[in-house]
Amino acid sequence: MSAAIERPALIVADRWRDYQLLECGDGLKQERWGAYTLVRPDPQIIWPRHGAKPGAPNGPAAWPNWDGFYHRSEQGGGKWEFRRALPDHWKIAYESLGLTFRIHPTNFKHTGLFPEQAVNWEWFSAKIKTARAAGRPVSVLNLFGYTGAATCAAAKAGASVVHVDAAEGMVKWCKENAALSGLADAPIRYLVDDCLKFARREQKRGRKYDAIIMDPPTYGRGSTGEMWKLEEHLWELLTECRALLSDQPLFFLINAYTARLSPTVVANLLAELMHGRGGKITAGEVGLPIQRDGKVLPCGIYGRWET
Repeated sequence: MSAAIERPALIVADRWRDYQLLECGDGLKQERWGAYTLVRPDPQIIWPRHGAKPGAPNGPAAWPNWDGFYHRSEQGGGKWEFRRALPDHWKIAYESLGLTFRIHPTNFKHTGLFPEQAVNWEWFSAKIKTARAAGRPVSVLNLFGYTGAATCAAAKAGASVVHVDAAEGMVKWCKENAALSGLADAPIRYLVDDCLKFARREQKRGRKYDAIIMDPPTYGRGSTGEMWKLEEHLWELLTECRALLSDQPLFFLINAYTARLSPTVVANLLAELMHGRGGKITAGEVGLPIQRDGKVLPCGIYGRWET
């Protein structure tokens, strides 16, 4: 039985209180992260900013009321400029699911959280809670888990979670987010490992999971220097993960932030991967509402298979 495939859809993370995407334009976005406002570059924002003077410099002076402004370097990377002394890190909450996260502006412009993913947290949390209410235990594997927002959401919903990332610092950050969210004693395993090698070892150990979440990068390196390239290794990883699914899996979620994949490609991958299992496949974009004018900023793509 083939899975039913729905047309690509845009889903918007619009339930935040501690986070707001205030304004976008001319390659920059202004965001409120709790008590602090940051301006960061975004390659998707190629439309003009409201009220900006044509040809005027689009630097810090053009954006009022910011606490941190990220300057991108032509040589790669960049650095932050702060108008006032900000704490090294602070907390914001996603009240809908009872989660709290540590925010820290990094040298690579990121803050440790992708708020648009809240729509996926909501989706799989509901599925986990339904299964748990029916008396079913749920085990989740989160690959390329980063700072663990999805891990925390799954654990909060009642699942046991294995969190895998090649960067030791990200796994430590996940532990901190779990503690902040009241999950210090939750059934979460934290592993610093290469995701593909880990999946192969789990097969040999006979481990099975009811759900898999992955957020593969375009490029990356494993914990011992292994090179990851999305186009070359994604299908290989997916097939290894298929062997880890339990007899009655709940869902399989793929997130991606690369322009090299379209939602339709992700849907096709899932259709091929889950052929014969039935279920439903949905793919599309995740986005954030822009407070200034009601537009939506696209922030990546997703593909979901579910029963």
